[in-house]
Amino acid sequence: MKLCIDNTVYPIEIIRKRGNRNTYIRIKKDMTISVTTNYFTSEKALLKLIEENQDKLRKMVLTQEVKNENNEGFYYLGKKYDIVYVEYCNISFGENKVFLNRNFNVDQWYKNSAKSIFLEHLDVIYHGFSRRIPYPSLRIRKMTSRWGVCNVRLKVVTLNLELIKRDLKYLDYVIVHELSHLIYPNHSKDFWSLVEENMPEYKKYRKEMKEF
Repeated sequence: MKLCIDNTVYPIEIIRKRGNRNTYIRIKKDMTISVTTNYFTSEKALLKLIEENQDKLRKMVLTQEVKNENNEGFYYLGKKYDIVYVEYCNISFGENKVFLNRNFNVDQWYKNSAKSIFLEHLDVIYHGFSRRIPYPSLRIRKMTSRWGVCNVRLKVVTLNLELIKRDLKYLDYVIVHELSHLIYPNHSKDFWSLVEENMPEYKKYRKEMKEF
């Protein structure tokens, strides 16, 4: 199955899962239109749903194109660098370029950098937090759908490694967000009030992060 939007053809994949009552549509990184549904929804019904939602899909495609563009290249602490491959060093930064050895483990370098920076920011935000909370353990890992996770029972905050590529204000927002869950383990009105209490501009940052 395929769909043409503004003279561009996008492949459609149908994923059927047991227990799915509703049908969900999303645009993948490779610009495939992914439709998740149950085993009882006919292909004819799916085609009708897709046709009826072309305007919405057009917006979703544009959003994913922006995300892809914002993730191409080498990013570090909110700045994009052009990559120049070299043999004389592992990694070195110029004003707008990063010099990389092709055999250098960039992911491990990101992890090592994130460990110290994330912990430093967690410490500062924790000590300035408006409520008394237990000091959480910090974990860092790559995540595809979340910027952070808080395990309230174990008092563990997990931060997405991808945050090391972005401006540090977004890291600070995610930390405030996860620390707030230690008071309100939900997304209630009280939760968002606490987030705002510790980061008045959180709505602006949250909106901007949707483009990554």
